[in-house]
Order: sequence, then structure tokens, then C-alpha cells
Amino acid sequence: MSARILEGSVFARQFRDDAGRRAGVLRETYGITPGLAVIIVGSNPASEVYVRNKHKACEELGIYSEVIAMPEETTKEQLLARIDELNLNPRIHGILVQLPLPDQIAAHEAEILNRIDPAKDVDGFHPVNVGRLVTGEPGLVPCTPAGCIRMLELAGVPLDGQRAVVIGRSNIVGKPMLHLLLAKNATVTICHSHTRNLASIAREADILVAAVGRPRFVTADMVKPGAAVVDVGINRIAPKKLVGDVDFESVREVAGAITPVPGGVGLLTVAMLMQNVVQAAEMQRKKA
Repeated sequence: MSARILEGSVFARQFRDDAGRRAGVLRETYGITPGLAVIIVGSNPASEVYVRNKHKACEELGIYSEVIAMPEETTKEQLLARIDELNLNPRIHGILVQLPLPDQIAAHEAEILNRIDPAKDVDGFHPVNVGRLVTGEPGLVPCTPAGCIRMLELAGVPLDGQRAVVIGRSNIVGKPMLHLLLAKNATVTICHSHTRNLASIAREADILVAAVGRPRFVTADMVKPGAAVVDVGINRIAPKKLVGDVDFESVREVAGAITPVPGGVGLLTVAMLMQNVVQAAEMQRKKA
């Protein structure tokens, strides 16, 4: 029997509706309109599409959106100065620097991202927010893994006491996913390129998260019957063909639930960004 398909659009709509409702409470009760500033440096076509999608999502939910386009030749010092201005701007509750950065400043990516006030770090990448995630304190969490957890909860997939395996150890998905699953009382194993017997470890998972960046890496023989499979990968294998890290057609015949690509986890990221912007505004109001 084929797996239940976890359609990203269904869950993204719920995340957006919740963010819009909370943004409305902030406006009507406290006179605060949550605000997001997105800095884009240069003219990367894919980045421009992502930024437009974020701006559109903000407008639909009544969130103030400011897109700051800086020229390709922007220096590190100029970018840091702009971030400093936004850190002090009370109208802006969330700051996001769109990646990748141009070559002349790409080597300084960590310094640039760490310049963002942790309270406004809606990507959840600042070491302060990473530390809060690890220690279980409230903070801003990376959007994609946070969306995956919320999706599993809303889909009724048990997390407490379950065996979870995460394939991939990136700072953006793999490591945050590990800590979010731990916080839900799952028993978690994280696998990577040096893991021995990876396939046999994956077969033990009740929840299998693929975030390795390799097309169709997870095959049916790596999946425990009935497992929930979350495919975070987005791989372009032809001009108009996207596939995930999971071999969808074969795995869907084994898994109990599975996310498609496209149409799965990718749709959750912008919706969770809206949640983070509203959460940042709520936290800053309480601190003030």
C-alpha cells in the first residue's frame, strides 16, 4: 500500500494562517506591525526569486517588508554598516541576508551573519540562537527543520520515544533537526559521509529525514516499512526537473508517510520564516 503523501501546501497554509493571526493581535492590541528586512547583494536570479516570494508572503499577512538591494561590488564594511542600521531600527523585527553572497565577501559570511542582532535573527543561524536550541531555551530556530517538526506533529506522526535518523549534518538542517527531535523525546542518530553501514542504520528509523543534497540517495531498501520519510533535498537534474534526496516512487511503496519533491518541505520554509518574524516581534515586545 502506498504511503500517505504529506503535501507541503496544506501545512504551509496552516503556518501562514497562524502567523497572520498573531500578527493581527500585535497590530490591534499593541500597535506593532511585525517587520522583516531582507538584504540581497548582487543579482543572483535564484536569490531574486526567493526574495520576491518572501516579500509577497509578508504583504499577504500584513507584515511590513523591506527589501534592500545592494550592488554586486558591495564591500564587507558596507554590508556590516547596513546591518548595524537595521539592528537599531525599531520598525524592523527580523533581518535576513540572502545567500549566496558575491565572491568578494563570501569568505566573510559567518562574520556577516553573526553581526545580526540575535533577537532579529529570523534565520536562526546566530551562535546565540544555536546555543539556545541546543540547551532547550526559547529562541529563533532555522525555518526548514522547524517546519518539518511542525508538519510531523500536525500530520499526527508520533515523535515521543520514536527512533529517528537524520542523514546530513549541515548547520542549516541536519544539526538543528537533531536537537528539535531530541526536544520531542525521539532517540536520534545523525548520519553523514563517514557513517559506516548507513543503509542498515536508516532501516531502523521510524522517522527518516534526508538532507544530504544527493539526488534519490535514499532508496526503498533503506526504509523501514511504515516509516515517516521527510525529504529535505531539492536537486535539479534537468532544466525543468527537480527531485529530492529520496527515490520517491520506490520509497512511497514502503513508507507510511512521505513528503514529495517538489511540493513538500520546500513550501514550508517561507511559511516558517513568517512565523519567525512574528515570534521575533512578540519577543521584542515582551523584552521592551
